[in-house]
Amino acid sequence: MKRVLVTGYGLVTPLGCNAETVWRRVCSGESGIRLATLPRTGQLRSKVAGECSDFTTDGYMLPHEAKRLELFAQYAVVAAIDAVKHSGLDFNQEDRERCAAIIGSGVGGLREFETQHTKWLDKGTAARISPFAIPRMMPNSAAGHVSIQFGLLGPAYSISTACASSVNAAADAVRLIRCGEMDIVLAGGSEAALCDLGLVGFSAMRALSERNDAPAQASRPFDKDRDGFVLSDGCGVLVLESEEHAKKRGAAVLGEIKGCALTSDGTHITQPDENGLGAGRAMQKALADAKINASDIDYINAHGTSTVLGDLAEVRAIKRAFGSAAYSVAVSSTKSQLGHQLGGSGAVEAVLCLLAIRDGIVPPTINLENPDTECDLDFTPLTAKERPIKTVLSNSFGFGGHNACMVLGCY
Repeated sequence: MKRVLVTGYGLVTPLGCNAETVWRRVCSGESGIRLATLPRTGQLRSKVAGECSDFTTDGYMLPHEAKRLELFAQYAVVAAIDAVKHSGLDFNQEDRERCAAIIGSGVGGLREFETQHTKWLDKGTAARISPFAIPRMMPNSAAGHVSIQFGLLGPAYSISTACASSVNAAADAVRLIRCGEMDIVLAGGSEAALCDLGLVGFSAMRALSERNDAPAQASRPFDKDRDGFVLSDGCGVLVLESEEHAKKRGAAVLGEIKGCALTSDGTHITQPDENGLGAGRAMQKALADAKINASDIDYINAHGTSTVLGDLAEVRAIKRAFGSAAYSVAVSSTKSQLGHQLGGSGAVEAVLCLLAIRDGIVPPTINLENPDTECDLDFTPLTAKERPIKTVLSNSFGFGGHNACMVLGCY
């Protein structure tokens, strides 16, 4: 079975679109959460959001090309271009039939759906609807455009398992490379759900934080005063290669995906299993896939969204999967700084995990001032800490009962 290496990555986040800049700001405990700038924010119950204000397509595609892509697809193409540049790949030198793109998304072109529907209602004529409406809305358009960008001829598809989408995409990529079907896969996830419909929809579920008077403190995973997650935009793309292929071309190796696992709760469409049974099984299976023990994990990047039920379920799952080792492993949630990027979150967090391994730094869980009684693990509150890190577990759990876990490590 072939080993799967990471040779490049690209990011789009509320703390910037350059991985080193994002990592520096994460380690310093900065928050990317602000008051949303949407036109109807005043009518919304939750007014906080993680907007990617530094994002631009300038230098990546021509303006008329960018207009044909919905924002989440723009994110994916830009992050993929950065990832490929970072990897040093030249697809002109590759067998493109052995190169794939798998880009997950929880909701796809939600902004486009809202925009075109509003035009239809306001203008009352089909002539106002863009001919690009459907291609921009399609959840698979991000994977399609990434594939088109580089002329890849292997599989190109999207996975939609809500907030587990990008780790699910990486898991598929790992399988394709392990079995020898693909040499290279661009894998990750992208989301641009920050629109009136997105905020109203999640607000109606009472899933979002309403700490509008203090946006930077709104995302507070594992804190007893948490009141919901913060909706954010973002994207992460990883360049994954077989060990043989990466060595042959002399690639700089950034890390290895050692194991992946996917499970389902099979209980409720939005609420996690309260005891973390499905999530715990996913962690155990990921460890088994990596052929390591719980005690070998140095850091857990928690799903940690800042919801009352979700955080407790994850804590119980960690305790179930790790046993006594749960109290000695470092844990944190970078969503405290970046908010919840839905289908893009897992890939973004995978990049942060690789940087944590590289630098020996556990990023902090900011705003964790009064831990919930049951949240008694080492959640790295408020400030980052230095410690040797060789192996990391990254958790992503999504509506629908989807659980996706990934083990990353040194090569």
